[in-house]
Amino acid sequence: MSEATPAVTSFKDLPLPQLLLTSVKDAGFTQTTPVQALSLPIILRGDDVVVQAETGSGKTAAFALGILAKLDTNHFSPQALVLCPTRELAEQVAETIRGLAKTMGNVKVLTLCGGVPARSQIASLEHGAHVLVGTPGRVLDHLSQQRLDFSKLNTLVLDEADRMLEMGFQDDMKAIIAKTPNTRQNMLFSATYPSGIARLTKQVTPQAEHIKVASTQTKAKIVQRFYDLADTFAAYAVQQLLLDLQPANAMVFCNTKAEAQTIADKLAAKGFSALALHGDLEQKDRDQTMIQFSHGSTRVLVATDVAARGLDIAELDLVISVNMAHDLDTHTHRIGRTGRAGAEGLAVTLIGPQDDYKMRLLEDDMAAPIKLQPLPEPPNAAKPLKSDLVTLQISGGKKDKLRPGDIVGALTRDNKLTMADIGKIKVQNQWSFVTVNNTSAKHALSLINNDKIKGKRFRARAL
Repeated sequence: MSEATPAVTSFKDLPLPQLLLTSVKDAGFTQTTPVQALSLPIILRGDDVVVQAETGSGKTAAFALGILAKLDTNHFSPQALVLCPTRELAEQVAETIRGLAKTMGNVKVLTLCGGVPARSQIASLEHGAHVLVGTPGRVLDHLSQQRLDFSKLNTLVLDEADRMLEMGFQDDMKAIIAKTPNTRQNMLFSATYPSGIARLTKQVTPQAEHIKVASTQTKAKIVQRFYDLADTFAAYAVQQLLLDLQPANAMVFCNTKAEAQTIADKLAAKGFSALALHGDLEQKDRDQTMIQFSHGSTRVLVATDVAARGLDIAELDLVISVNMAHDLDTHTHRIGRTGRAGAEGLAVTLIGPQDDYKMRLLEDDMAAPIKLQPLPEPPNAAKPLKSDLVTLQISGGKKDKLRPGDIVGALTRDNKLTMADIGKIKVQNQWSFVTVNNTSAKHALSLINNDKIKGKRFRARAL
């Protein structure tokens, strides 16, 4: 798979329908990213493509535009299926597709993921959908119960295919693909290209055009530091770094679920605004954790790599790796989460005795030898990272016709809260979340719990 140089720099140079060009403009996209420039000409021709590209490269918009460009909105049957490794990523993908489809009229995008009751999905399927986005397990469940009709399906997307293999979805994917029409267009996106992906590619789309998009992470934008963890407990080392660096937000990556939970618990006990994110958590707890971190009401997220897939934070001050990742590609994706949007980021790796071999492999790709530093001594006045924000959960969402403007109106109705007191708002199907200043939280809860929004009563609580 060879790297290529982008030939297209503007969406206007692509054979996109005018409605989608309007959507692209409304979304604030001006120039194509490298992955979009390289893949969209192939996708829009209707050809199969296999793309190796890093997280945050713009690949979702690339395949979303490809799906929408040939969508027949008059037929309410699934025409595209996107498989994702996690519910979080599936929701993010569905949101991107819906956003780009706004100019096209009534385009129905349905998510089919585990962790939520199947009843509502079954009801939605009965009314038809144009695009399905889901996790392999739940999609296969609906398929085995004959709730899905793939007769009109013309596009199959495997997103984050490497992670789906890592999570053991290979058999599920094969079973789903076997039920799709042979004439479909295939798109496979993967951050890495291990042997398992090569085999999957031969099985799914042997004639595909292969693209490898060069990393957009420049060494000047991400500063890497390495600290010796030989005689120090990991939780204490993370604590010292956070106290010393005082980042606005930080992600701490761990190689095991148990370690992620232990470090998060110890940080919280020391007064840090910190939560864990890993596969052993209930889905609702994972959803709430991701919302709190993305909204800024949690400042430190301690996560495993798989659980963090689908969490896209535009500006992340600091990434800490507790020991080297299992492989160098994963290490690259970890550090690539900082230094986004043109900002300089800092990536710290805590090196234990067991990391020596992987560290030497990494060193081969670096301009200078890695020097292990002793842990910093924070100033005596340094305080644990706390958040000035709190996220409120409201017992209503899209099914209740709630919109962000309705929530803002409810919170500002008595003129005691202003827009400056209100942060991010996210409206999901059954729940809504709004982040407010700590000092305003009590009054915000009272406004929602003691009055109506759009003629209905809802309950709210602080997460």
